[in-house]
Amino acid sequence: MVESAAAAARPKQAAGARPASEAPQLGALALAQLSGALRLVSAEAQADIERYADPQLIAAGKINVISLEAVQQHLSGDWQERKEEVFAFTQQVLKRSLGSRGIYRRFSDSDFFVLHPGLGRLAGQAACLRYLREILNQFHADADQAPSGVLQVIKASKGRLETKPAEALEAEAALTGEDADADPARLGAFNDEASLTSQLVNRSAPFISTDGRLLRVSASLEPIYELKGFTRIGFRMIRRIITVSNGEALTAREVAALPSSDLVRADLATITRGIDRLKTEAGDEQQLSLIVPVSFSSLASHRGRTELVAPVREASHMVKLGVICEIGDIEGVPMNALMDVTALVRPISLLVAGRLTNPTPSAFARLAGAGFQALSFECPPAAIGDAEFLGWANSMVTAARKVVRSVLVYRAGSTKRAGALASLGATHVSLDAG
Repeated sequence: MVESAAAAARPKQAAGARPASEAPQLGALALAQLSGALRLVSAEAQADIERYADPQLIAAGKINVISLEAVQQHLSGDWQERKEEVFAFTQQVLKRSLGSRGIYRRFSDSDFFVLHPGLGRLAGQAACLRYLREILNQFHADADQAPSGVLQVIKASKGRLETKPAEALEAEAALTGEDADADPARLGAFNDEASLTSQLVNRSAPFISTDGRLLRVSASLEPIYELKGFTRIGFRMIRRIITVSNGEALTAREVAALPSSDLVRADLATITRGIDRLKTEAGDEQQLSLIVPVSFSSLASHRGRTELVAPVREASHMVKLGVICEIGDIEGVPMNALMDVTALVRPISLLVAGRLTNPTPSAFARLAGAGFQALSFECPPAAIGDAEFLGWANSMVTAARKVVRSVLVYRAGSTKRAGALASLGATHVSLDAG
């Protein structure tokens, strides 16, 4: 999160801000008219703003500006003397309220940039309204002016933020049915785990990782075939976690190194996006099954299991036979921990599969007795020769079949290699080349 740098910055005056000598002339009507003005970003803050002002987040209405112009007006000639106090309190409110689930940055003498990647447009605007009310109340300013001080960012370009008036009051009413002050737990800090309800969280949105990166999750579908009759049984979801700042996907090792809180968010986003893809790509054709990837660490925590049950069940209702829960990141996990998780997942799954990132005969052997009903892994790159592929496949499939009856091998690359896998005892395959 970016807050300490913001406190140290001393930005240039932004468009729309007024010096203290002009502040007394700013009434409520004038403040409302300023809403939607072009906001200039100080040189000190520009790099951070450009980093987080992702076009997808802007289009989704997840970036807002909180303006302190009403406080400037109220303090009048005392503004210059007290503005650091105002900035410090505002940062305190935003730090407490956003926690690790959002970003804030002061970018001018009157404006704060606020990003809620995990909230929808309405929820984010309603939250900003509550933050600003608290700030206005602290300095005995007119809290009724808060709605005109929340702006939605609609464009970011070359040190400028183009904004429009937010629908903050309407958003608040839509989400609570009453004034937010009457229900502070619902639109409060958003840093209590229990407050992340399905009504307020857009699970497929980009999110801020524990180490401060903005991560986006994409999900694609790959057809899966049963090798006995070579019939398609459905799809598997393929997840990619991408760093928004550079567009690069995390490697398998980097994904495994993410803390469980980040993996839960990634799992939720994968299933949400995968369901959307299935609705689009499968049309009216109901599939037999769907392979849903989930991380071991997500399932190992009570919170993770609680969060994942609903989307997994939603996916299960979309197919005829149910979903195959494919548990990843299992290398090195103790046997008793694996047994506990597979037992917990089995009631909501057609099958529970274990996914190995780096398959070896010894890695398969260690999974005996863990409770998996299937094991899955990917083929090596299609560029290797047929003889080398057959040697690898014989070793891997033979080892896996000693542990489970169902062996799913992904990205065989051709029907010829799929046939070879079938002859060795594999039960399911995907053909897309790796």
